[in-house]
Amino acid sequence: MKIHAFKIYTFLFFAFSVAGYSQNVKLINIDQLNERIKNGKDSTYVVNFWATWCAPCIKELPHFEKLNSEFKSEKLAVLLISVDFKSKLTSAVIPFVKRKNMQSQVFLLNESNPQEYIDRIDKGWSGSIPATIFIKGDKRNFIESELTYEQLLTEYKKL
Repeated sequence: MKIHAFKIYTFLFFAFSVAGYSQNVKLINIDQLNERIKNGKDSTYVVNFWATWCAPCIKELPHFEKLNSEFKSEKLAVLLISVDFKSKLTSAVIPFVKRKNMQSQVFLLNESNPQEYIDRIDKGWSGSIPATIFIKGDKRNFIESELTYEQLLTEYKKL
């Protein structure tokens, strides 16, 4: 009986430990990102490209979290895509996301050729971050700069 109770407590401990860490960072490539957006034509997508080492990116991330939280009842998908090196996933990106308790969907861009993926995201993108794409159906707006919450909200509502 004691062994059975121990197994139950162990299971519950691990179940709640995993549940306590609500955010999981997944790898995504440009084809997967495009497919995701294409399959959700009735949703508005706010896709932000950022990195753990980018001060302006870190400064604006709470704005995306706030937008995601305030409009969660609408068909809005806030996708935060880290452009950190893939080798930094477990040492930098996941700990950062956990420390900041980020609730939006977070991905690490799994691409090896920056110039290729930059051009596929937006031909006018120089590659600097932060950068954000606002997408709803066929409407698309790309902004290559840090955004205040007011700017983010204005761009979102324009779509």
